[in-house]
Amino acid sequence: MSTENQSTGFSIQGTVLAFDFGKKRIGVAVGDTVMNLAHPLTTIHSEKTDQRFSIIQELIANWNPVLLIVGLPYHADGSEHEMTRLSQRFARRLTGRFNIKVCLVDERYTSQTASAALRQAGVAGKKQKQFLDQIAAQHILQSFFDEQNV
Repeated sequence: MSTENQSTGFSIQGTVLAFDFGKKRIGVAVGDTVMNLAHPLTTIHSEKTDQRFSIIQELIANWNPVLLIVGLPYHADGSEHEMTRLSQRFARRLTGRFNIKVCLVDERYTSQTASAALRQAGVAGKKQKQFLDQIAAQHILQSFFDEQNV
């Protein structure tokens, strides 16, 4: 299996797509290994696997990423839960379907920090829903970039 946990010393240059996996939505962010800056891209609003992967296939065709990042959720104490296993499965499927290296990144608290960032930008309450997952993906990707530069 080519999915692996985050590690330092990443040397491939190019575009990176990151995913905040959820049962109902998948947030997507984009960045590149030269600038090490993550940007929110889109939210995939579908619970159907075939529709999700069709949209992901289009994103991969458009962005031609050298790496995919998947947020790996844990409980606050570091223990796994259902979404941890579902995210790992999603990462394995990405690897199998697209043959692109996938790294798993601890995403504890990214939804909370994404929500706080949206509040700071003046987006509150229910208005956050359409942006929250892609902002969370942005935070996941930015944390990956920041870890690589330690």
